[in-house]
Amino acid sequence: MYEILLNVESKEIRYAVLKNGTLYDLIIERKKNRQLAGNIYRGRVTNILHNIQSAFIDINEGENGFIHISDILENTQKFQEMFEMDFDWDLDISKQSHKRKETDISKILKSEQPVLVQVVKEPIGTKGARLTSNISIPGRYLVLLPNTPHRGVSRKIEDAASRERLKKLIRAFEMPKDMGLICRTASVNATPEMLIDEANELLKTWQNIVENFHKATKPTCLYEESDLIKRAVMAAVDKKFDRLLVDDYATFQRCKRIYEKYSNEHALKIEMYRDKVPMFERFNVEKEIDRALRRKIWLPSGGYLFFDRTEAMYTIDVNSGRSTSQSGISDVEEALVHINMEAAEEIARQLRIRNVGGLVICDFIDMRSRKNQRRVLDRLKEAMKDDSAKCTILGMSEFGLVEMTRQRSRESLTQTMFTNCPYCNGSGMIKSHESVSVEIERALKKLINQQQQFGLELVSHPDLDHFLGHQDKDYLRKFAQKLNAELRFGINDTLHLNEFEFYSTINGKKLDV
Repeated sequence: MYEILLNVESKEIRYAVLKNGTLYDLIIERKKNRQLAGNIYRGRVTNILHNIQSAFIDINEGENGFIHISDILENTQKFQEMFEMDFDWDLDISKQSHKRKETDISKILKSEQPVLVQVVKEPIGTKGARLTSNISIPGRYLVLLPNTPHRGVSRKIEDAASRERLKKLIRAFEMPKDMGLICRTASVNATPEMLIDEANELLKTWQNIVENFHKATKPTCLYEESDLIKRAVMAAVDKKFDRLLVDDYATFQRCKRIYEKYSNEHALKIEMYRDKVPMFERFNVEKEIDRALRRKIWLPSGGYLFFDRTEAMYTIDVNSGRSTSQSGISDVEEALVHINMEAAEEIARQLRIRNVGGLVICDFIDMRSRKNQRRVLDRLKEAMKDDSAKCTILGMSEFGLVEMTRQRSRESLTQTMFTNCPYCNGSGMIKSHESVSVEIERALKKLINQQQQFGLELVSHPDLDHFLGHQDKDYLRKFAQKLNAELRFGINDTLHLNEFEFYSTINGKKLDV
Protein backbone atom coordinates (compact mmCIF):
# COMPACT_ATOMS: atom_id res chain seq x y z
CA MET A 1 0.00 0.00 0.00
CA TYR A 2 1.36 3.40 -1.02
CA GLU A 3 0.12 6.76 0.27
CA ILE A 4 1.28 10.37 0.13
CA LEU A 5 1.28 12.75 3.11
CA LEU A 6 1.34 16.51 2.45
CA ASN A 7 2.29 18.65 5.45
CA VAL A 8 1.80 22.38 4.70
CA GLU A 9 3.32 25.16 6.84
CA SER A 10 3.69 28.88 6.16
CA LYS A 11 7.33 28.57 5.00
CA GLU A 12 7.58 24.90 4.05
CA ILE A 13 5.78 22.03 2.32
CA ARG A 14 6.78 18.44 3.13
CA TYR A 15 5.88 15.57 0.81
CA ALA A 16 6.28 12.04 2.20
CA VAL A 17 5.56 8.73 0.46
CA LEU A 18 4.73 5.81 2.76
CA LYS A 19 5.06 2.20 1.63
CA ASN A 20 3.12 -0.13 3.93
CA GLY A 21 3.31 2.52 6.66
CA THR A 22 7.09 3.11 6.40
CA LEU A 23 8.69 6.28 5.01
CA TYR A 24 9.78 5.51 1.44
CA ASP A 25 10.55 8.92 -0.09
CA LEU A 26 10.69 12.52 1.09
CA ILE A 27 10.77 16.02 -0.45
CA ILE A 28 11.06 19.19 1.65
CA GLU A 29 10.44 22.41 -0.25
CA ARG A 30 10.96 25.81 1.37
CA LYS A 31 9.14 28.88 0.04
CA LYS A 32 12.38 30.83 -0.42
CA ASN A 33 14.06 27.84 -2.13
CA ARG A 34 11.31 26.85 -4.55
CA GLN A 35 12.10 24.34 -7.31
CA LEU A 36 13.58 25.90 -10.44
CA ALA A 37 14.13 22.74 -12.55
CA GLY A 38 11.91 22.89 -15.64
CA ASN A 39 11.40 26.68 -15.44
CA ILE A 40 12.06 28.67 -18.63
CA TYR A 41 13.75 32.08 -18.48
CA ARG A 42 14.74 35.05 -20.56
CA GLY A 43 18.38 35.19 -19.49
CA ARG A 44 21.30 37.50 -20.20
CA VAL A 45 24.83 36.30 -20.99
CA THR A 46 27.20 37.77 -18.38
CA ASN A 47 30.46 35.93 -19.00
CA ILE A 48 31.84 33.49 -21.62
CA LEU A 49 34.49 30.94 -20.58
CA HIS A 50 36.27 30.00 -23.81
CA ASN A 51 38.60 27.43 -22.20
CA ILE A 52 35.71 25.19 -21.09
CA GLN A 53 33.26 26.23 -23.84
CA SER A 54 30.69 27.48 -21.31
CA ALA A 55 28.91 30.66 -20.24
CA PHE A 56 27.33 32.20 -17.15
CA ILE A 57 23.80 33.53 -17.61
CA ASP A 58 21.83 35.87 -15.34
CA ILE A 59 18.29 34.48 -14.87
CA ASN A 60 17.39 36.75 -11.90
CA GLU A 61 17.43 33.87 -9.38
CA GLY A 62 20.42 34.78 -7.20
CA GLU A 63 23.49 32.92 -8.49
CA ASN A 64 24.02 33.07 -12.28
CA GLY A 65 23.12 29.92 -14.21
CA PHE A 66 25.73 27.87 -16.08
CA ILE A 67 25.44 26.55 -19.66
CA HIS A 68 27.86 24.32 -21.60
CA ILE A 69 28.07 24.20 -25.40
CA SER A 70 26.62 20.66 -25.33
CA ASP A 71 23.46 22.15 -23.74
CA ILE A 72 23.21 24.78 -26.48
CA LEU A 73 23.56 22.44 -29.46
CA GLU A 74 20.81 19.90 -29.96
CA ASN A 75 21.66 16.84 -27.85
CA THR A 76 19.38 13.92 -28.68
CA GLN A 77 21.13 11.55 -26.25
CA LYS A 78 20.21 13.81 -23.34
CA PHE A 79 16.54 13.83 -24.30
CA GLN A 80 16.59 10.04 -24.54
CA GLU A 81 17.96 9.77 -20.99
CA MET A 82 15.72 12.50 -19.50
CA PHE A 83 12.48 11.00 -20.78
CA GLU A 84 13.56 7.31 -20.97
CA MET A 85 12.53 6.96 -24.57
CA ASP A 86 13.62 6.04 -28.10
CA PHE A 87 13.30 8.42 -31.05
CA ASP A 88 12.23 7.55 -34.55
CA TRP A 89 14.87 9.39 -36.56
CA ASP A 90 13.57 11.83 -39.16
CA LEU A 91 17.10 12.76 -40.30
CA ASP A 92 20.67 11.51 -40.08
CA ILE A 93 21.76 12.59 -36.57
CA SER A 94 25.34 11.33 -36.90
CA LYS A 95 26.11 13.86 -39.67
CA GLN A 96 24.54 16.73 -37.73
CA SER A 97 26.34 15.97 -34.46
CA HIS A 98 29.67 15.70 -36.30
CA LYS A 99 29.22 19.22 -37.68
CA ARG A 100 28.22 20.62 -34.31
CA LYS A 101 31.26 19.32 -32.47
CA GLU A 102 33.43 21.81 -34.35
CA THR A 103 31.37 24.84 -33.27
CA ASP A 104 32.92 27.38 -30.87
CA ILE A 105 30.72 28.88 -28.12
CA SER A 106 31.79 32.45 -29.02
CA LYS A 107 30.12 31.97 -32.45
CA ILE A 108 26.80 31.28 -30.72
CA LEU A 109 26.78 33.53 -27.63
CA LYS A 110 27.94 37.12 -27.09
CA SER A 111 28.22 39.04 -23.81
CA GLU A 112 24.96 40.84 -22.82
CA GLN A 113 22.99 38.81 -25.40
CA PRO A 114 19.41 37.85 -24.34
CA VAL A 115 18.85 34.06 -24.43
CA LEU A 116 15.96 31.64 -23.91
CA VAL A 117 17.03 28.94 -21.45
CA GLN A 118 15.57 26.23 -19.24
CA VAL A 119 16.83 24.97 -15.86
CA VAL A 120 17.83 21.28 -16.00
CA LYS A 121 19.57 21.06 -12.61
CA GLU A 122 18.74 22.92 -9.40
CA PRO A 123 21.23 25.40 -7.91
CA ILE A 124 23.02 23.66 -5.02
CA GLY A 125 25.04 25.55 -2.40
CA THR A 126 27.11 28.19 -4.18
CA LYS A 127 26.66 26.56 -7.60
CA GLY A 128 24.11 28.21 -9.87
CA ALA A 129 21.48 26.35 -11.87
CA ARG A 130 22.56 24.20 -14.86
CA LEU A 131 20.86 25.51 -18.00
CA THR A 132 20.02 24.31 -21.50
CA SER A 133 18.64 25.97 -24.61
CA ASN A 134 17.14 22.61 -25.71
CA ILE A 135 13.70 23.45 -24.32
CA SER A 136 11.16 20.76 -23.37
CA ILE A 137 7.61 21.53 -22.18
CA PRO A 138 5.98 18.55 -20.43
CA GLY A 139 2.26 17.88 -20.34
CA ARG A 140 0.30 14.99 -18.84
CA TYR A 141 0.63 12.72 -21.89
CA LEU A 142 3.09 14.49 -24.18
CA VAL A 143 6.32 16.50 -24.06
CA LEU A 144 6.78 19.25 -26.65
CA LEU A 145 10.33 19.79 -28.00
CA PRO A 146 10.17 23.24 -29.67
CA ASN A 147 13.75 23.10 -31.02
CA THR A 148 14.14 19.38 -31.76
CA PRO A 149 12.38 17.83 -34.78
CA HIS A 150 12.16 14.22 -33.48
CA ARG A 151 9.12 12.24 -32.36
CA GLY A 152 9.34 9.31 -29.99
CA VAL A 153 7.67 7.06 -27.41
CA SER A 154 8.67 6.34 -23.81
CA ARG A 155 10.60 3.09 -23.27
CA LYS A 156 8.37 2.39 -20.28
CA ILE A 157 5.53 1.61 -22.73
CA GLU A 158 6.46 -2.03 -23.28
CA ASP A 159 3.44 -3.17 -25.30
CA ALA A 160 4.57 -3.25 -28.97
CA ALA A 161 1.07 -2.60 -30.37
CA SER A 162 0.61 0.48 -28.15
CA ARG A 163 4.01 1.82 -29.16
CA GLU A 164 3.25 1.48 -32.86
CA ARG A 165 -0.20 3.06 -32.45
CA LEU A 166 1.29 6.08 -30.64
CA LYS A 167 4.15 6.44 -33.15
CA LYS A 168 1.69 6.55 -36.05
CA LEU A 169 -0.52 9.00 -34.19
CA ILE A 170 2.20 11.59 -33.39
CA ARG A 171 3.71 11.27 -36.90
CA ALA A 172 0.30 12.33 -38.26
CA PHE A 173 0.11 15.46 -36.05
CA GLU A 174 0.28 18.69 -38.04
CA MET A 175 3.02 20.67 -36.34
CA PRO A 176 5.81 23.06 -37.36
CA LYS A 177 8.59 21.11 -39.10
CA ASP A 178 11.30 21.92 -36.56
CA MET A 179 9.29 20.78 -33.51
CA GLY A 180 9.15 17.33 -31.90
CA LEU A 181 6.90 15.34 -29.55
CA ILE A 182 7.39 12.60 -26.98
CA CYS A 183 4.60 10.27 -25.83
CA ARG A 184 4.83 9.77 -22.06
CA THR A 185 3.84 6.58 -20.24
CA ALA A 186 0.35 7.93 -19.37
CA SER A 187 -0.43 8.43 -23.09
CA VAL A 188 -1.25 4.69 -23.41
CA ASN A 189 -4.63 5.33 -21.75
CA ALA A 190 -5.38 8.58 -23.61
CA THR A 191 -7.68 8.85 -26.62
CA PRO A 192 -6.44 10.50 -29.87
CA GLU A 193 -8.66 13.51 -29.07
CA MET A 194 -7.05 13.94 -25.63
CA LEU A 195 -3.57 13.80 -27.18
CA ILE A 196 -4.49 16.32 -29.90
CA ASP A 197 -5.99 18.70 -27.31
CA GLU A 198 -2.85 18.51 -25.17
CA ALA A 199 -0.55 19.01 -28.18
CA ASN A 200 -2.49 22.20 -29.00
CA GLU A 201 -2.25 23.36 -25.35
CA LEU A 202 1.52 22.82 -25.35
CA LEU A 203 1.88 24.75 -28.63
CA LYS A 204 -0.08 27.67 -27.12
CA THR A 205 2.16 27.59 -24.05
CA TRP A 206 5.23 27.75 -26.31
CA GLN A 207 3.76 30.66 -28.31
CA ASN A 208 3.13 32.58 -25.04
CA ILE A 209 6.73 31.93 -23.93
CA VAL A 210 8.11 33.29 -27.23
CA GLU A 211 5.83 36.36 -27.13
CA ASN A 212 6.80 37.16 -23.52
CA PHE A 213 10.48 36.65 -24.36
CA HIS A 214 10.29 39.41 -26.99
CA LYS A 215 8.27 41.71 -24.70
CA ALA A 216 10.67 41.38 -21.73
CA THR A 217 13.60 43.77 -21.33
CA LYS A 218 15.48 42.08 -18.48
CA PRO A 219 16.08 38.54 -17.09
CA THR A 220 12.75 37.05 -16.01
CA CYS A 221 10.87 33.75 -15.58
CA LEU A 222 8.61 33.04 -18.58
CA TYR A 223 7.26 29.60 -17.58
CA GLU A 224 7.13 27.76 -14.23
CA GLU A 225 7.10 23.99 -13.86
CA SER A 226 4.33 22.44 -11.71
CA ASP A 227 4.66 23.10 -7.98
CA LEU A 228 4.98 20.35 -5.36
CA ILE A 229 1.21 20.16 -4.71
CA LYS A 230 0.36 19.43 -8.36
CA ARG A 231 3.32 17.02 -8.67
CA ALA A 232 2.04 15.13 -5.61
CA VAL A 233 -1.43 14.64 -7.15
CA MET A 234 0.04 13.61 -10.53
CA ALA A 235 2.45 11.16 -8.86
CA ALA A 236 -0.44 9.59 -6.94
CA VAL A 237 -2.46 9.16 -10.17
CA ASP A 238 0.48 7.97 -12.31
CA LYS A 239 1.73 5.41 -9.79
CA LYS A 240 -1.75 4.29 -8.72
CA PHE A 241 -1.26 5.20 -5.05
CA ASP A 242 -4.06 4.41 -2.60
CA ARG A 243 -4.41 7.67 -0.69
CA LEU A 244 -3.35 11.32 -0.50
CA LEU A 245 -3.60 12.80 2.99
CA VAL A 246 -3.38 16.59 3.48
CA ASP A 247 -3.28 18.60 6.75
CA ASP A 248 -4.18 22.02 5.26
CA TYR A 249 -7.76 22.73 4.13
CA ALA A 250 -6.95 25.14 1.25
CA THR A 251 -4.38 22.66 -0.11
CA PHE A 252 -6.88 19.79 0.32
CA GLN A 253 -9.43 21.69 -1.84
CA ARG A 254 -6.78 22.46 -4.45
CA CYS A 255 -5.74 18.78 -4.63
CA LYS A 256 -9.38 17.81 -5.28
CA ARG A 257 -9.67 20.40 -8.07
CA ILE A 258 -6.47 19.16 -9.75
CA TYR A 259 -7.62 15.53 -9.43
CA GLU A 260 -11.05 16.14 -11.05
CA LYS A 261 -9.50 16.16 -14.52
CA TYR A 262 -7.86 12.74 -14.00
CA SER A 263 -10.44 11.00 -11.78
CA ASN A 264 -11.38 8.50 -14.53
CA GLU A 265 -7.77 7.21 -14.67
CA HIS A 266 -7.43 6.07 -11.07
CA ALA A 267 -9.67 5.98 -7.98
CA LEU A 268 -7.53 8.01 -5.56
CA LYS A 269 -8.72 8.80 -2.02
CA ILE A 270 -7.93 12.44 -1.16
CA GLU A 271 -8.54 13.00 2.56
CA MET A 272 -8.23 15.89 5.00
CA TYR A 273 -6.22 15.08 8.15
CA ARG A 274 -8.10 16.46 11.17
CA ASP A 275 -6.43 14.83 14.20
CA LYS A 276 -4.81 17.01 16.91
CA VAL A 277 -1.63 14.91 16.84
CA PRO A 278 0.56 16.33 14.01
CA MET A 279 0.32 14.13 10.90
CA PHE A 280 4.04 13.46 10.55
CA GLU A 281 4.19 12.39 14.21
CA ARG A 282 1.16 10.11 13.88
CA PHE A 283 2.75 8.27 10.93
CA ASN A 284 6.25 8.18 12.49
CA VAL A 285 7.71 10.36 9.69
CA GLU A 286 9.20 12.91 12.10
CA LYS A 287 11.33 10.19 13.74
CA GLU A 288 12.44 8.91 10.34
CA ILE A 289 13.54 12.43 9.31
CA ASP A 290 15.57 12.75 12.54
CA ARG A 291 17.09 9.33 11.83
CA ALA A 292 18.00 10.34 8.26
CA LEU A 293 19.95 13.32 9.61
CA ARG A 294 22.20 11.09 11.73
CA ARG A 295 25.55 9.67 10.73
CA LYS A 296 24.80 6.22 12.18
CA ILE A 297 21.80 4.09 11.13
CA TRP A 298 21.02 0.85 12.95
CA LEU A 299 19.77 -2.19 10.98
CA PRO A 300 17.11 -4.62 12.34
CA SER A 301 19.64 -7.46 12.80
CA GLY A 302 21.99 -5.31 14.93
CA GLY A 303 24.36 -4.22 12.16
CA TYR A 304 24.70 -0.53 11.32
CA LEU A 305 25.61 1.92 8.55
CA PHE A 306 27.85 5.01 8.69
CA PHE A 307 27.06 7.82 6.22
CA ASP A 308 29.92 10.28 5.57
CA ARG A 309 30.16 13.10 3.04
CA THR A 310 33.37 14.36 1.49
CA GLU A 311 33.88 17.02 -1.18
CA ALA A 312 34.04 14.37 -3.92
CA MET A 313 31.62 11.64 -2.78
CA TYR A 314 29.37 10.03 -0.20
CA THR A 315 30.71 6.95 1.56
CA ILE A 316 28.53 4.34 3.27
CA ASP A 317 30.24 1.85 5.56
CA VAL A 318 28.39 -1.37 6.52
CA ASN A 319 29.32 -2.85 9.92
CA SER A 320 28.28 -6.12 11.59
CA GLY A 321 27.98 -4.52 15.05
CA ARG A 322 26.41 -6.89 17.56
CA SER A 323 24.45 -8.83 14.94
CA THR A 324 26.60 -11.93 14.28
CA SER A 325 26.23 -13.27 17.81
CA GLN A 326 22.49 -12.55 18.05
CA SER A 327 21.24 -13.30 14.54
CA GLY A 328 20.60 -17.01 15.17
CA ILE A 329 22.40 -17.95 11.92
CA SER A 330 25.10 -20.57 12.57
CA ASP A 331 27.00 -20.07 9.30
CA VAL A 332 29.14 -16.90 9.71
CA GLU A 333 29.23 -16.19 5.94
CA GLU A 334 25.44 -16.44 5.70
CA ALA A 335 25.08 -14.12 8.72
CA LEU A 336 27.26 -11.51 6.97
CA VAL A 337 25.25 -11.89 3.74
CA HIS A 338 22.07 -11.33 5.79
CA ILE A 339 23.47 -8.04 7.20
CA ASN A 340 24.59 -6.94 3.71
CA MET A 341 21.13 -7.73 2.28
CA GLU A 342 19.50 -5.60 5.00
CA ALA A 343 22.07 -2.86 4.35
CA ALA A 344 21.34 -2.86 0.58
CA GLU A 345 17.62 -2.25 1.23
CA GLU A 346 18.30 0.47 3.81
CA ILE A 347 20.95 2.17 1.64
CA ALA A 348 18.47 2.52 -1.25
CA ARG A 349 15.83 3.96 1.12
CA GLN A 350 18.23 6.37 2.84
CA LEU A 351 19.58 7.66 -0.50
CA ARG A 352 16.01 8.58 -1.48
CA ILE A 353 15.08 10.14 1.87
CA ARG A 354 18.39 12.03 2.22
CA ASN A 355 18.36 12.86 -1.52
CA VAL A 356 22.04 12.04 -1.84
CA GLY A 357 23.44 12.90 -5.28
CA GLY A 358 26.73 12.38 -7.12
CA LEU A 359 29.25 9.60 -6.55
CA VAL A 360 28.44 7.10 -3.77
CA ILE A 361 30.81 4.37 -2.50
CA CYS A 362 29.25 1.52 -0.47
CA ASP A 363 31.65 -0.57 1.62
CA PHE A 364 29.85 -3.86 2.32
CA ILE A 365 31.16 -6.46 4.78
CA ASP A 366 33.63 -8.79 3.00
CA MET A 367 32.16 -12.04 1.66
CA ARG A 368 34.27 -14.91 0.34
CA SER A 369 31.80 -16.27 -2.21
CA ARG A 370 31.30 -14.46 -5.54
CA LYS A 371 27.79 -15.89 -5.59
CA ASN A 372 26.97 -14.10 -2.32
CA GLN A 373 28.49 -10.88 -3.64
CA ARG A 374 26.18 -11.12 -6.67
CA ARG A 375 23.18 -11.73 -4.37
CA VAL A 376 23.89 -8.53 -2.42
CA LEU A 377 24.54 -6.51 -5.59
CA ASP A 378 21.29 -7.78 -7.16
CA ARG A 379 19.38 -6.81 -4.00
CA LEU A 380 20.85 -3.30 -4.14
CA LYS A 381 19.94 -2.91 -7.84
CA GLU A 382 16.41 -4.19 -7.19
CA ALA A 383 15.95 -1.77 -4.27
CA MET A 384 17.14 1.17 -6.41
CA LYS A 385 14.79 0.40 -9.31
CA ASP A 386 11.90 2.57 -8.09
CA ASP A 387 14.12 5.59 -7.46
CA SER A 388 12.91 8.60 -9.47
CA ALA A 389 16.53 9.83 -9.75
CA LYS A 390 18.65 8.18 -12.44
CA CYS A 391 21.13 5.73 -10.85
CA THR A 392 24.08 3.79 -12.28
CA ILE A 393 25.51 0.91 -10.21
CA LEU A 394 28.82 -0.78 -11.08
CA GLY A 395 29.95 -4.25 -9.95
CA MET A 396 31.32 -5.20 -6.54
CA SER A 397 35.11 -5.22 -6.12
CA GLU A 398 37.04 -7.94 -4.28
CA PHE A 399 37.10 -5.67 -1.23
CA GLY A 400 33.29 -5.47 -1.15
CA LEU A 401 33.17 -1.91 -2.55
CA VAL A 402 30.31 -0.86 -4.84
CA GLU A 403 30.60 2.36 -6.87
CA MET A 404 27.40 4.05 -7.93
CA THR A 405 26.12 7.44 -9.05
CA ARG A 406 22.76 9.01 -8.28
CA GLN A 407 21.40 11.97 -10.21
CA ARG A 408 21.67 15.20 -8.21
CA SER A 409 18.35 16.98 -8.78
CA ARG A 410 18.07 19.32 -5.76
CA GLU A 411 19.73 20.02 -2.41
CA SER A 412 20.14 17.04 -0.10
CA LEU A 413 18.11 16.79 3.12
CA THR A 414 21.20 17.80 5.12
CA GLN A 415 21.79 20.89 2.93
CA THR A 416 18.11 21.90 3.30
CA MET A 417 17.93 21.40 7.08
CA PHE A 418 21.42 22.36 8.26
CA THR A 419 23.98 25.11 7.90
CA ASN A 420 27.70 24.87 8.69
CA CYS A 421 28.61 25.23 12.38
CA PRO A 422 30.15 28.70 12.95
CA TYR A 423 32.55 27.12 15.48
CA CYS A 424 34.06 24.40 13.32
CA ASN A 425 33.03 25.67 9.82
CA GLY A 426 31.58 22.28 8.95
CA SER A 427 34.63 20.19 9.84
CA GLY A 428 33.01 18.72 12.96
CA MET A 429 36.16 19.39 15.00
CA ILE A 430 37.70 22.17 17.09
CA LYS A 431 41.12 22.34 18.76
CA SER A 432 41.58 20.72 22.17
CA HIS A 433 42.04 22.94 25.24
CA GLU A 434 45.62 21.69 25.49
CA SER A 435 46.39 22.87 21.93
CA VAL A 436 44.95 26.31 22.70
CA SER A 437 46.94 26.55 25.96
CA VAL A 438 50.15 26.02 23.93
CA GLU A 439 49.06 28.82 21.54
CA ILE A 440 48.43 31.11 24.55
CA GLU A 441 52.00 30.54 25.77
CA ARG A 442 53.42 31.38 22.31
CA ALA A 443 51.24 34.49 22.02
CA LEU A 444 52.34 35.68 25.50
CA LYS A 445 56.05 35.35 24.58
CA LYS A 446 55.45 37.29 21.34
CA LEU A 447 53.60 40.14 23.08
CA ILE A 448 56.25 40.63 25.76
CA ASN A 449 59.40 40.03 23.68
CA GLN A 450 58.43 41.61 20.35
CA GLN A 451 55.71 44.13 21.19
CA GLN A 452 57.14 45.19 24.59
CA GLN A 453 53.77 44.86 26.35
CA PHE A 454 54.29 44.60 30.13
CA GLY A 455 50.75 44.93 31.52
CA LEU A 456 48.49 42.15 30.14
CA GLU A 457 45.10 40.55 30.75
CA LEU A 458 44.24 37.17 29.15
CA VAL A 459 40.49 36.76 28.46
CA SER A 460 39.15 33.32 27.44
CA HIS A 461 35.98 31.18 27.44
CA PRO A 462 35.07 29.91 30.97
CA ASP A 463 35.67 26.27 29.89
CA LEU A 464 39.17 27.10 28.66
CA ASP A 465 39.85 29.19 31.77
CA HIS A 466 38.78 26.21 33.94
CA PHE A 467 41.10 23.89 31.97
CA LEU A 468 44.08 26.21 32.55
CA GLY A 469 43.51 25.90 36.30
CA HIS A 470 46.00 26.99 38.95
CA GLN A 471 49.00 25.13 37.56
CA ASP A 472 49.00 26.61 34.04
CA LYS A 473 48.04 30.08 35.29
CA ASP A 474 50.87 30.07 37.86
CA TYR A 475 53.34 29.03 35.17
CA LEU A 476 52.19 31.82 32.82
CA ARG A 477 52.28 34.44 35.63
CA LYS A 478 55.82 33.42 36.65
CA PHE A 479 56.94 33.43 32.99
CA ALA A 480 55.61 36.98 32.59
CA GLN A 481 57.27 38.11 35.86
CA LYS A 482 60.67 36.84 34.67
CA LEU A 483 60.34 39.27 31.73
CA ASN A 484 59.20 42.12 34.02
CA ALA A 485 55.57 41.83 32.89
CA GLU A 486 52.34 41.40 34.86
CA LEU A 487 49.57 38.96 33.72
CA ARG A 488 45.93 38.85 34.88
CA PHE A 489 43.11 36.48 33.85
CA GLY A 490 39.50 37.16 32.84
CA ILE A 491 36.59 35.24 31.27
CA ASN A 492 34.02 35.96 28.52
CA ASP A 493 31.36 33.32 27.77
CA THR A 494 30.60 34.86 24.34
CA LEU A 495 34.01 33.82 23.02
CA HIS A 496 34.56 30.73 20.85
CA LEU A 497 35.96 27.80 22.86
CA ASN A 498 39.20 28.09 20.87
CA GLU A 499 39.37 31.88 21.10
CA PHE A 500 41.40 33.97 23.53
CA GLU A 501 42.18 37.70 23.68
CA PHE A 502 44.91 39.79 25.26
CA TYR A 503 44.20 43.32 26.55
CA SER A 504 46.60 46.00 27.78
CA THR A 505 46.02 46.78 31.47
CA ILE A 506 47.60 50.20 30.87
CA ASN A 507 45.12 51.60 28.28
CA GLY A 508 42.49 48.81 28.07
CA LYS A 509 43.02 48.27 24.32
CA LYS A 510 42.76 44.83 22.68
CA LEU A 511 46.17 43.65 21.46
CA ASP A 512 46.84 42.01 18.08
CA VAL A 513 48.58 38.67 18.50
